[in-house]
Amino acid sequence: MAIEKKTIRLLILEDSQNEAERLVSLFRNAGQATRVHRLTSSDDLAEALQKSWDLLIASPSSEQLAPSEAISAIRRQAKDIPVIQLLADNDSNSITEALMLGAQDALPQGEDERLILVAKRELANLEERRARRAAEVALREAEKRCQLLLDSSVDAITYVHDGMHIYANRAYLELFDYQDADELEGMPMIDLIASADQANFKSFLKNYQSAEGNAELACTGVQASGQTFQARMTFSPAAYDGEPCIQVVIRAESDNAELEEKLREISSQDLVTGLYNRNYFLELLDTAAERAVTAGQPASLAYIRVDHYARLLAEFGLAGIDLLLTDLANLLRAHFPADAQLARFGDDVFCVLQPGQTPEQSEASLAALLKKVDSHLFDINGRTAQTTLSIGVAGLNEKTAKAQEVVNRAQRSADELSEGNALKLFNPAEELAAAANRGNIVAMVQQALEHNSFRLLFQPIISLRGDSYEHYEVLLRLLNPQGQEVPPDEFLHAAKEAGLGEKIDRWVILNSIKLLADHRSKGHNTRLFVHLSSVSLQDQTLLPWLSVALKAARLPSDSLGFQFSEQDALTYLKQAKALTQGLNELHCKVALTQFGCALNPFNTLKHLEIDFVKIDPSFSQDLSQPDSQEALKTLLSSLHAQAKLTIVPFVESASVLATLWQAGVNYIQGHYLQGPSQSMDYDFSTGDE
Repeated sequence: MAIEKKTIRLLILEDSQNEAERLVSLFRNAGQATRVHRLTSSDDLAEALQKSWDLLIASPSSEQLAPSEAISAIRRQAKDIPVIQLLADNDSNSITEALMLGAQDALPQGEDERLILVAKRELANLEERRARRAAEVALREAEKRCQLLLDSSVDAITYVHDGMHIYANRAYLELFDYQDADELEGMPMIDLIASADQANFKSFLKNYQSAEGNAELACTGVQASGQTFQARMTFSPAAYDGEPCIQVVIRAESDNAELEEKLREISSQDLVTGLYNRNYFLELLDTAAERAVTAGQPASLAYIRVDHYARLLAEFGLAGIDLLLTDLANLLRAHFPADAQLARFGDDVFCVLQPGQTPEQSEASLAALLKKVDSHLFDINGRTAQTTLSIGVAGLNEKTAKAQEVVNRAQRSADELSEGNALKLFNPAEELAAAANRGNIVAMVQQALEHNSFRLLFQPIISLRGDSYEHYEVLLRLLNPQGQEVPPDEFLHAAKEAGLGEKIDRWVILNSIKLLADHRSKGHNTRLFVHLSSVSLQDQTLLPWLSVALKAARLPSDSLGFQFSEQDALTYLKQAKALTQGLNELHCKVALTQFGCALNPFNTLKHLEIDFVKIDPSFSQDLSQPDSQEALKTLLSSLHAQAKLTIVPFVESASVLATLWQAGVNYIQGHYLQGPSQSMDYDFSTGDE
């Protein structure tokens, strides 16, 4: 399973765009995804500091913004952004000056390997600082809640140090008939023990000082009024206000059914909302699953996630979010019938179990809940907050094997909701199909490779300037046993993870060559563009293999073109450079796709021998706007100045054709002209100018 790497947010203070791009490439080549912003002025820095960043790399000097000014601004705003200052030389005075200004490190410009090591160290330190701050906040909140739990506990609890009371909760005061904790502070605990048991108590306490774990003692307690009662004390090591001490929990030995019920109730509750907690709710769910199997009584589980929880937490803090969750819990209590069992299942998740209802029967009520919460105004210490819910629903029935699986189904249904304020019922048929698809997709790919059962489609690329070639892009498709297409992203990703990416690329190339040779033998002057994955960019055996394949087919090399994405080129620039040089020597054409998204896309072109550039679709969206038209024209003008032939894909309507013609586009491609087809049958004569 691929692990997604965290993207670092990088600020670069560097006047040279090319040098900034080079620095970004260092991180990419080191396997680090980056989101970059190049600083251009003090105003730009002020605006950038309104957002969160992980690292600033400053050049030795800048005409636009002095590195010392950038460092001072970061320190003045108390931003935790580590700074690495690059220097023109290795002068110790310059290093000392940079460190005194507040940089985390300073090193000579050009020491790339050292820069990456220093950056990784500072990023790791930053993560530790952030984790420590988060832990400190969580600790403070936990201490507050623990104190609240102590104060509200029905158990009589005291903390004792050297035999003296240092804390006693309300239940302890009531048990011994005291009105105020101040009356007990500094009082020896032995004074609350009947004289007949004091020797035993003293001996027990003395021996316990060095003991580990819990221990119990039965004795007679004495109230302030002089009345006595039988009690069982539980001793355990603890800390209070950072000091080691002993926690003593006292339960009066009586048949107090009300007290026992209260204890049971508290142990099953979430402290913030008063609803059932996760552990107790899972017990209820197990019972409901058993009833569904043995007695045929269905039930419905709603997994309710609070939308925008992270944003609300950042805005209002833990104390504020607790108020919102308490208000939401009250709203849930009021909305559902009395027999519904409600729980706070996670930080931002509630669960509702409705006995006797199927998911379909609960749908109307849950839809009404969505509307109710959407229009509700939550009051947080005088401030107003709003949120919505994402609800996944699953049923318990006679086929329910495990209660946890029902939770998983409801959670997956909620996760599938791309936007909030929505409801989705678990569909067993969909789940079975998805599971079968996930399990069989690699097997389907392997079978397609072994039996040549992939399908190749061809989409025409039309010249707006007159061209003797008939251009097509080759697209790969995989059919499942039912004859339906598997989404390309899905099976290609699975194939790459299984190490089949290289085999797929070669299958496409080989079969494209065969079909192209046959098509050209019928008099067509056709060129095919075949996509190469990042695996093939790194494959040093591809060029020798390709040379043999082209000679065997007796095809002109320039009748075959290869294309790969700008992002893959950036990630594997050295390999892409070598590959494009080799393809050029073979006289094959090369196209770079999804062009225009890099920090400096033209810097990539300097290293690659590219014939065609396919513009990223974002540049051709909404061409009715003058700004969009101007951005496209500027990009195309720069490409044409470098003698690159340009392709605009995803042309979906006639309305953009005039704009594309005026912008100087060489080629267009899209469903408006013709969608992918199994045949190379487009009438290119209709596009001749």
